[in-house]
Amino acid sequence: MAKQLVLHLCFLLFLLPKSIQSKSDEDRKVYVVYMGHNTLDDASASSLHLTMLQEVIGRDAENHMLQRYTSSFHGFSARLTQEEVKKLSAMEGVVSVFLSKKNKLATTSSWDFIGFPLKVNRSTLESDIIIGVFDTGIWPESPSFTGLGYGPPPAKWKGICDANFSCNNKIIGARYFKADGIYGPTDLQSPRDSDGHGTHTASTAAGNIVTNANLLGLDPGTSRGGVPRARIAVYKVCWSNGCSDVDILSAFEAAIADGVDLITVSVGLVHAEELFKDAFAIGSFHAMRKQILTVQSAMNEGPMPQTIGSIAPWILSVAAGSKNPDLITPVRLGNGIVVNGVSVNPFKLKGMYPLIYAGDVPNITAGFSGSTSRFCIKNSLDKNLVKGKIIICDTLTTGEDEMLAGAVGSIMIYPGPYFEAIGSYPLPASIVNSDQASIIADYLQSTENATAVIMKSEDINNVSTPYVASFSSRGPNPTNKNILKPDLTAPGVRILAAWSPVARISQAEGDHREVPFNMLSGTSMACPHVSGIAAYIKTFNPKWSPAAIKSALMTTASVMNGETDAEFAYGAGYLNPLAAMKPGLVYDAVEVDYVNFLCHEGYNIKDIRIITGVNSSSCSKHKQPNDLNYPAFVIPTLRNKAVNITFSRTVTNVGSAKSRYRASITPPRVGDLGIQIEPNILQFKKIGQKLSFKMSVQTTIQKLDSPIVSGELTWYEIDGVHQVRSPIVVHVP
Repeated sequence: MAKQLVLHLCFLLFLLPKSIQSKSDEDRKVYVVYMGHNTLDDASASSLHLTMLQEVIGRDAENHMLQRYTSSFHGFSARLTQEEVKKLSAMEGVVSVFLSKKNKLATTSSWDFIGFPLKVNRSTLESDIIIGVFDTGIWPESPSFTGLGYGPPPAKWKGICDANFSCNNKIIGARYFKADGIYGPTDLQSPRDSDGHGTHTASTAAGNIVTNANLLGLDPGTSRGGVPRARIAVYKVCWSNGCSDVDILSAFEAAIADGVDLITVSVGLVHAEELFKDAFAIGSFHAMRKQILTVQSAMNEGPMPQTIGSIAPWILSVAAGSKNPDLITPVRLGNGIVVNGVSVNPFKLKGMYPLIYAGDVPNITAGFSGSTSRFCIKNSLDKNLVKGKIIICDTLTTGEDEMLAGAVGSIMIYPGPYFEAIGSYPLPASIVNSDQASIIADYLQSTENATAVIMKSEDINNVSTPYVASFSSRGPNPTNKNILKPDLTAPGVRILAAWSPVARISQAEGDHREVPFNMLSGTSMACPHVSGIAAYIKTFNPKWSPAAIKSALMTTASVMNGETDAEFAYGAGYLNPLAAMKPGLVYDAVEVDYVNFLCHEGYNIKDIRIITGVNSSSCSKHKQPNDLNYPAFVIPTLRNKAVNITFSRTVTNVGSAKSRYRASITPPRVGDLGIQIEPNILQFKKIGQKLSFKMSVQTTIQKLDSPIVSGELTWYEIDGVHQVRSPIVVHVP
C-alpha cells in the first residue's frame, strides 16, 4: 500500500510541471521586442536575442522564439507571458515590447479622372523603379504582370523568389511571411494570392497596360498602373486570419535589404497606437532612413472622427475619394417607378419578378420569426416562399443566404444617405438608402402582387464628385494633434484592377465565378494610386527624399470643399498627378527633423539613440512640437483660450533657378484670427536653395460653428506659374 502511494505521488509530481507549463502556454501571446537600429552581425544579433529570451523563459526559450530581425533594424518576436513582457521591457537596449496585432486589409478610368492620361510623358528610368507591395500576394499569370518586353531586373536588386513561385522580369521578387505557421484552408503557402486583394493593389500601382479590361462587361476600358513599366516586389503578409505585426516587420526588413524604391501598404491599424508600438511606424521609419517612402491606406473605419490608424509623419497616409462616372444599379418597380440603388451588378434579368419582404417569409420550421428573417440571416428564410422572387433585406448582406434560399435577386437597405463601398454579389443585387426603401415599401403595401426587376449596373455622371467616401477613416490625428492626417485623397471607389482567378469575386462562399479583373472600393484602392504617382515622380527626380515627394503631392493637391470634416477627411486635397511633377517648392525633412519630432513627443534621448543607432543624436532645445517641416499647419486649441503659436518652416526650391514667391493667406474664419508670415517674400537664386519663414498665429477661440475651420497658406511664384498650397486647420476638440 505504501509503495502504491509513493508511486501515485511520484506520478502527480510528474504531472505538476506539465500542468503549470500548459497553463503558462495558454497565457502566452505573440509580442514584438523592438530594439531600434542594428549594429551587430546576424549571428551576434541572433545570439543576443536568444540570451535575452533565456533570461526570462529559461532553457525552453528557443521553442517560443518566432522571428528575428537582424538587418534593417533590431529585435525579435516571441510567445510571452505578461510577466516575461515586463522583464524584457526593463532590459537595456529595448525600446518597446508590444502585442503583435492582427491588422486589416483596407478594402480603369480612375487615372483619366485625376488627369493622368495613358500617353503622359514617361522617364526612361521607370523600369528601374521597384515597388514593394505588402498584401495578400499576387497572381503572376495575370496579363497585368507579364514580363514580356522587360530587360533583366535593375542591378541594385538583391531580393529573391520564394518556393512555389516563378518570378519574371516584371515581378522580380516574391516572398511570404507566416511566423506562426498556421494556415487556413484557402491559404496558399507561397507568394501566390488566393484572396485577390494583393493582385488588385499591385496592378493599380504598377500593372502593365491591358486593353479590353472589364468585369463581366462592366466598366470596359484599359487597365494600367501609375507606373506600368516599373518592377514589382511582392511581400505576402496577409492571410485568411489577418495580417500580423510580426510578419509585417519581417516584410519591412526584407524590402529594405532587397533594394525597393517605394513601399505600398494597403493594410493598417483599426486603432492608432503609440509610434514605436506600431509595426508600420517602426518599419517605415527605418525605410525612410534608407530613402524609401512608405504609402499606407488610412483605413475604412469612417465616418467617425479620430478613426485613422496611419499616423506616423514619415508615412504618406491616403484617404479614399469618389471618381466620375459613378455606378448605379436601378430597380424598376411594377408601378413604373425606378429607384437608383448601387452595387456592382453584371447580371441582366429579363422580365419582372415577384417582390417580397424578408420579414414576411421566415423559416418557421427552423424556429425563425420575421424579426430575424428580415435581416436575411443564414437559414432564416423559407425557401419555398423565396424561390424565384426578389427579396428585400433590412440590412447589408453578402447575398449568399438569399441565393441559397433560391431568390433571383436581393434589395438591401443601407441606413445612411449613400453607400460607396460597393462590390459584387452572387446574384442580382442593389443597395438602397432609407428614403429609397420607403418608396419600395409604399409600393409593396399598395398591391398584393408586387413585382420588380433589378437592372444591370450603368454609369452616370455625378456632378458632386470628387468627395471623400463615408467609410474612409478620419482625423484628427489621435496621437499628435500637430500633424495633419490623412495626408491626401485619391480614387478609392469602384476601382477596376487585376484579380486572382482562385479568389471569389464576392464575399459569398457559393460564388464560383472566375474573372481576370474585379471592381473594389476602399482606402486599399486609393493607396496604390498615390504609390504609383509617387513612383512616377521619383523616376524624374531620383534624388528626392521621401518627404520631398510627399510634399510635392500634398502642396499641389486639388482643393476639396463641402466636407463636414474638411482636412480631417481629405488631408491636403485630391491627388493631382501632373501638378505634383512641378511643385516649385518642397517642404523637405530628413532623419534629424524626425528625431527632434520624437524628442517633443516625449521619447527620451536614450531610446532615440537606440532607434537611430547614432550616439550623437540630440534633442534641439530651439524646436517646438509644431516645428516639424510638414506641408500643413494644425492649430489644436480650446474655447476661450488665447492662441499664440509660431510655426517654423523651410522650403527648398525645385522649380526655376531664379524665382520669387509671395505668401498669400486665406485665414480660417475664426473671430479675430491674426496670421503673419515673416518674410512674406522668398527670393531664390538657384535650384536646391533653402529658405526659411515663420508663420505666427494669434487669436482667442470663443465660438465655432464646427469643431474644425480651415484656411490656407499659398506661396505664389511672382512672374511664374507655381502655387505651393498648405492647409491651415484650427481644431477645437
